Amino acid sequence: MTTPSQDLDRLQLKVSTEVRKHWKAFLFEGIVLVILGLAAMIVPPLASFAVTIFLGWLFLVGGGAGLIGTFWARQTPGFWWSLLSAALALILGIVLLMRPAQATLTLTIVVSAYFLAEGVVSIMYALEHRRELTQRWGWMLTAGFMDIIIAGIIVAGLPGSAVWAIGLLVGINLLFGGTALIVMALAARNNAD
Repeated sequence: MTTPSQDLDRLQLKVSTEVRKHWKAFLFEGIVLVILGLAAMIVPPLASFAVTIFLGWLFLVGGGAGLIGTFWARQTPGFWWSLLSAALALILGIVLLMRPAQATLTLTIVVSAYFLAEGVVSIMYALEHRRELTQRWGWMLTAGFMDIIIAGIIVAGLPGSAVWAIGLLVGINLLFGGTALIVMALAARNNAD
C-alpha cells in the first residue's frame, strides 16, 4: 500500500514527464495567448465587446441545453427549479446578445464589485495570517489594496470605463497566462535535453 506522499510524488513525476514530452504544444499555446492578450490590451473596447458576445452565446447555448435536458428528464425531482434555471440562462443570453453595449456596462460593474470584495478578503486574510506568513503577508496585503484601487479606478470612470475595463483585464490575464505557459514550456524543453 502506498502513502499519500508517494502517490503525490508519482503524480508529480507523471505530470512533469508529460509536460516535457509535449513542451512544444505548451509553447504554441503560450505564444497564442500572449498575442491575444496584447491584442486585447491594444484594442480593449473590441475585447470587451467580444467577451460580452461570447458570454451571451455561452448563456444562450447553456440555457438551450438546460431546457432540453430538463424536459428530457422531467420526471426527476427539482424539475421546476431546473426549468427556471435554464430559462434564466436562456433569457440572459438573449439580453447579452441583443444589447451588448449595456451588458458590457453591467459586466464592468460586476467585475468592479468582485475586485472590491477580493481586495477586502485579501487584506483580511493577510492581517489574520501575518504571524504565520511573517515575511510574505505584506505581499498579500499589497495585492488586496491593489484590487481595491483597481475597483476604484473602474468605478470612478463609469460609464466610460466600461468600454475598456473588461477588455484590458482579459488582455492582462491572457498575457500573464501565456507568459507562464511559455516559461514552463521552455523549462520543460531544457529539462528534456
